[in-house]
Amino acid sequence: MNFLAHIYLSGNNDQLKIGNFIADAVKGNSYKKYPTEVQKGIILHRAIDFYTDTHPIARKSSARLFERYGHFNGIIVDILYDHFLALHWRRYSEKELDVYVDEFYELLQENFEILPKRIQQFMPYMVEDNWLLSYATIEGIGKILYQMNLRTKDVSKMNFAVEELELFYTEFESEFLLFFEELQTFVSEKMTTL
Repeated sequence: MNFLAHIYLSGNNDQLKIGNFIADAVKGNSYKKYPTEVQKGIILHRAIDFYTDTHPIARKSSARLFERYGHFNGIIVDILYDHFLALHWRRYSEKELDVYVDEFYELLQENFEILPKRIQQFMPYMVEDNWLLSYATIEGIGKILYQMNLRTKDVSKMNFAVEELELFYTEFESEFLLFFEELQTFVSEKMTTL
């Protein structure tokens, strides 16, 4: 799962949201330097990633992309799944997506000093281009995939993955809806052990 899903799956705990959001920039045991709730968010993020990477439904989505994108297929699926979360947002939250996203950006700003350097560096671009809200449209996903391709120095070619999204839209959407239901159950159970 990508940013939006990780944030959403943290529930109403702001510190857990921060940990879940920054986790990819925190390596190994260095998570232990963060406050306890942020640590829990990092641990939760890692559990979500493992669950997603090994789940048969997510693997089915990834397999559709493997021939063209190789090991970048999982990253692409994470982004595509965030598209469907944003698209179906009202199914999962009573709060409008734009309000939810603005509140999260404010939370990051209020906690800027504890964010890893890498997050601090890209956060202004994330907010300015409103990445989280842009997930809701195919055009927005296209921009995200383009930026991700640039970060791989044009190796991943994931900017072209919008083609597969459009071609297999119904399949990706139904896979997301089934998978996300199971993921929410997994996260609920995991929360009790953090």
